[in-house]
Amino acid sequence: MTTQRSSTLAAASLVAVMFINMLGFGIVIPLLPFYGQSLHAAPWQIALIFSAFAMGGFFGEPFWGRLSDRYGRKPLLLSTVTGTMCCYLALAFAPNVTIAFLIRFFGGMASGNGAVMQGYIADVTPGEKRTRRLAWIGAAASLGLVVGPSIGGVFARTHVGPAGFRIPLLIAAALSATCLLSLMLFIREPDVADRRLHPAGPSRWKAFGEVSRHPVIGRLMLVTFLVGFAFTGIESVFGLWGEARFGWGPKQVGWCFAIAGAVSGFTQFFVTGPLSERFGEAKVLAVGMALTAIGVSLQTQSTGLPMTTALMALTALGQSVSWPNVGALISRNADPTRQGQILGLNNACGAFARFAGPLSAGLAFAHISHNAPFVQAAIVVAPAILLALSAVGRVRETEDSPVPTRS
Repeated sequence: MTTQRSSTLAAASLVAVMFINMLGFGIVIPLLPFYGQSLHAAPWQIALIFSAFAMGGFFGEPFWGRLSDRYGRKPLLLSTVTGTMCCYLALAFAPNVTIAFLIRFFGGMASGNGAVMQGYIADVTPGEKRTRRLAWIGAAASLGLVVGPSIGGVFARTHVGPAGFRIPLLIAAALSATCLLSLMLFIREPDVADRRLHPAGPSRWKAFGEVSRHPVIGRLMLVTFLVGFAFTGIESVFGLWGEARFGWGPKQVGWCFAIAGAVSGFTQFFVTGPLSERFGEAKVLAVGMALTAIGVSLQTQSTGLPMTTALMALTALGQSVSWPNVGALISRNADPTRQGQILGLNNACGAFARFAGPLSAGLAFAHISHNAPFVQAAIVVAPAILLALSAVGRVRETEDSPVPTRS
């Protein structure tokens, strides 16, 4: 009982840290277009500032995950959150677009510690409870992204140039400092066998080759890419789509995202875990994919704000049911000594999707039609449903055959 209570407290502490961390992230994201304009950036340069973060995460996730397998979760959490704090401080005083791009890249790399957090949860949580606790992490992230933008909007002063964004960025840095203090005080290194006794994992590319051939993990990594590609593409053009279809401004778009975020947070806190424990992660994952496909495909038929908001909420519901199950299934089928690296490779697939999805959706919106990004998303998600269903039949076969370690 004591071990179970300690495990729950450790997971709850990490959830609180994630909320504070994503609160800072949420403060900055909506301000970036205006921040770029204050530096006299062209639209394509603003897009690069956005994408730099995902590019950094692509490189950071497997790197930090692999290091945490070797040297421990807590040291890597402390170092990455410190890096995030320093990047917010640097961004507040960036002199030009080039420096801002580089800061965002290194900030994305430092913030690519999702695999370390997921590895921590996997270390301290029994297999049957992992989906529930990984869902808590996702819910904390969703709530941080709902609350953060309102704080950024209150403190930003767009009319005074780059200096007008310093207060929100300094607030984000202060929140990262709070995360750092919380990690020092409340997070303990998981009680696992000495990691240094295990051989170092293979390189990123060799490991990717191994896991891509795994009958469960390979499919799930492809699910991560396909659904991330579809959903982030929609997010990137949603404001433009609302303006073109219905003449919306920031207020209507903000309402849609706020409600979708609230649905996402509620679902991951209270629904995803119990459903997965009752019906199994793979089946619930497939259902989540189906809900996502329905939500995005029907959006082209929307008649206005109520219908659009309802369909965005349905899509968010599908996403919230799906993503924690992906991480749980991967962690249960991965070599325990390489959890961080393998989860990091999966997160890198998501980061690459966040780079490629908006680019593809933007091109489709500009050169095909306003509804084309939603049609594209539905087409891309359909194979993900089949991949999730195929994983159902392979989970039991591979649970006792994890990804091999390097000899």
